[in-house]
Amino acid sequence: MDPLWATVAEFWWMGPTVIGAGTLGFLGLRQQRTVRARKLEYDAARDDLRRERLHATSTRMDVRVTRAELARVQAERFAGRADTAAVGAARHALDRAQREARAAAAAVRARRAHVSAARAALPAATRDPASLPLAKLMSTHDAITAQWMQYETDPAKLIAFPTMSDGRVPLTAAFLADARGAQELRPATAQTRMTAAQFSAYRDAVHRLQVAFDAAEADAWRRARTAGTAPAGPGPDAPGAPHWTVMAQTLTDTLLARSAEALARATGQSRSAAPSAAYEPAPPAAAAAEKTAPAAEPEAPPADPQTPPKSRDTPIWPIPRRGGPRT
Repeated sequence: MDPLWATVAEFWWMGPTVIGAGTLGFLGLRQQRTVRARKLEYDAARDDLRRERLHATSTRMDVRVTRAELARVQAERFAGRADTAAVGAARHALDRAQREARAAAAAVRARRAHVSAARAALPAATRDPASLPLAKLMSTHDAITAQWMQYETDPAKLIAFPTMSDGRVPLTAAFLADARGAQELRPATAQTRMTAAQFSAYRDAVHRLQVAFDAAEADAWRRARTAGTAPAGPGPDAPGAPHWTVMAQTLTDTLLARSAEALARATGQSRSAAPSAAYEPAPPAAAAAEKTAPAAEPEAPPADPQTPPKSRDTPIWPIPRRGGPRT
């Protein structure tokens, strides 16, 4: 028998074994990636808790050091080698270190709550990629971007809230800066492998972006209410707020009315600046009526009571007789 076929007949069982081992390894690696993706938020919360614990330990050490430094300065003050100002500075340093330690302890408690919440919110072992923590975070990022794009693409919102597109406004500039930072940390897809530290950085960037957008939107609504171009209410989701088409029609009517008023003022100024010969205002109605009315007859002087009144039948001039001279 050929030696090659003899070798194949001797070790034929190794082929299925290698294929089976490779398949199991691939399935195990895929399952491990799925579990890591499901626990990404939980692992990030645990990593944040670990860092906060280290920071809390560091602050407690600082409190011990500053307390010992205060004791040393007080001893030197009693010995006459330090003044009161040095003791006061040491006391201020101790107070500052104690405040930092209390803040660090509160941060540790908050991170513990985050870990508990992340453990309770662990997604089930499903094949739906939208239920994974990274996919949810990217969806939140997309929702914030879509809210801002409404102010960029909607004509009514663009007219009513111009500050949302103006990078010179401080709050809008801060939002745009946070948007660039979050976009730099955003992964390519929801299936991208990320470490807990990378997920934490991206999550914090999205949180800062949400806070910056809320601040910029609130400022834009406040400016719009001052200018009279926004509906009444605490924000865009206020109950009873008019539809954007109605608001656009209202803004159009307001702009047309203001344009008409401006045109009327400009026309009035040009007429007042013209010479009086070219333009003569129409006489008032009272003056016109006075010109058209006949002149009133002067009143007769009061009659003398001793003089008899003249008869109305007395002729004004004597009628001449026929054939006689006229008198």
